[in-house]
Order: sequence, then C-alpha cells, then structure tokens
Amino acid sequence: MSVIYLLLTLSILVAIVFFIAFIYSVKNGQYDDAYTPSVRMLFDDELVIDKIEKQTKD
Repeated sequence: MSVIYLLLTLSILVAIVFFIAFIYSVKNGQYDDAYTPSVRMLFDDELVIDKIEKQTKD
C-alpha cells in the first residue's frame, strides 16, 4: 500500500513540474507564432529563386 502512495506522490510532482515548464514556455513566447514557420517552409524555394534572379540582373 505504501508503494501506491509513493507513486501517487511522484506522479503529482512530475505533473506539477511539467505544468510549471509549460507556463514558463508560454510566458516566454514559445507558442506565439506557430503558423509562420510552416508557411515559410513552403515558400523558401521561391525566395531563393527571387534572390538568384536579382543577382543575375545586376
């Protein structure tokens, strides 16, 4: 029975640590812009082509 109390206590402590880490990352802006990086990946090739075209015109 004491093992159950120990595991319950440890699981609550781990949950609190993860919750604190989540709150810390939200306050530091980790999740502010989740859309732009995925879109930027799709248009990277066009940006490289535009740069090459500008360099060849000069």
